[in-house]
Amino acid sequence: MANNEFYENECNPNDGLEAIKQKIFELRGLRVMLDFDLADLYRVETRALNQAVKRNIKRFPDDFMFKITEKEWASISSHFVMTSRAKRPKSALPMAFTEHGALMLSSVLHSSIAVDMSIKITRAFVAIRHALPLIAT
Repeated sequence: MANNEFYENECNPNDGLEAIKQKIFELRGLRVMLDFDLADLYRVETRALNQAVKRNIKRFPDDFMFKITEKEWASISSHFVMTSRAKRPKSALPMAFTEHGALMLSSVLHSSIAVDMSIKITRAFVAIRHALPLIAT
């Protein structure tokens, strides 16, 4: 499931930071992470992540999470080796989580690494925010 790069040396707060930053995309003028990448980082199945969100939907307003469109999926899915448009039907388009939504996941997932991973994800979003301004869309 998850790449051990994120978990091997928990003493260094920047371990895995570059790999996490590679999973952050810009959609609709927002920096987001996709459900399957977050599931991988939080070491849960994508299905379990989405079920936890549905059970706690009030914690995920539109500015925390949204379903991407088929056009958005087509434009970014070429970046993925494991997931392809053919394997993910239109009805199963990924959910995109903003920084706030990605962090809220740690409060609804009952994973032993959720808190530690949410800190790493926060650091990745902050690092990108400092390095790259958002492109106006």
